[in-house]
Amino acid sequence: MTHLLHLDASARPGLAGKDEHGSHSRHLSHRFVSQWRAQRAQDSITYRDIGQNPPSFLNHDWIASAFTPPERHEPWMKDALAESDQLVDELIAADVLVIGTPFYNFGMPAPLKAWVDQIVRLHRTVGLDETKLPEPYVPLLADRPRHAVILTARGGIGFGPGGEMAQLNHLEPNLATALDFIGITRIHQIAIEGQETGGEVLAASVEQALRQVDVLVAELQGTLDAPSMSQSSQRQAEAV
Repeated sequence: MTHLLHLDASARPGLAGKDEHGSHSRHLSHRFVSQWRAQRAQDSITYRDIGQNPPSFLNHDWIASAFTPPERHEPWMKDALAESDQLVDELIAADVLVIGTPFYNFGMPAPLKAWVDQIVRLHRTVGLDETKLPEPYVPLLADRPRHAVILTARGGIGFGPGGEMAQLNHLEPNLATALDFIGITRIHQIAIEGQETGGEVLAASVEQALRQVDVLVAELQGTLDAPSMSQSSQRQAEAV
């Protein structure tokens, strides 16, 4: 059974196409999850609406606790890291991370940045091996294949890879860097553009993105359903 962690980061609570002033990024993420459920009802999903219920920002107590080795933690440090521990546990349990996020002022919304800061954590999602200088960091979530699906909605046009405004996009590249740092390297990106333009431009972008979501769901489910190379090799060895 596959487990999904679904995050929505938009400040808008509704869905575009259904609710007035609804969110296009939520529309994409909910389309992904609904399509997934339609084919794999047995899979489990954890949902967290960080757009409406943002994680806490880091503070002094969090930093002091997170950078203290676990064996030296004082009782108050456990409380300081309780929220982070829950968010990290949710991420570790996930096989597929689905993030629906708007593109705000060239980057990610503050609640999503707060979530990233809570889950990129020494001793939990990244280790430190000082014998491997100058790159001592060990991605702890590389223990098994995990996929991240980043579903974005942008007001402007041309912010995707190869676009004329791509150099101003600090959303997907930032997320990809953080996730890769902790060991999630299988990253998939789909975006809607043209919200500020509207009309046929936006409608065409939405239609294309929804098709891409459906294709990606089928591809990922096929990948997860396929036997791993190690399993295939084991069966071949047992047959000899």
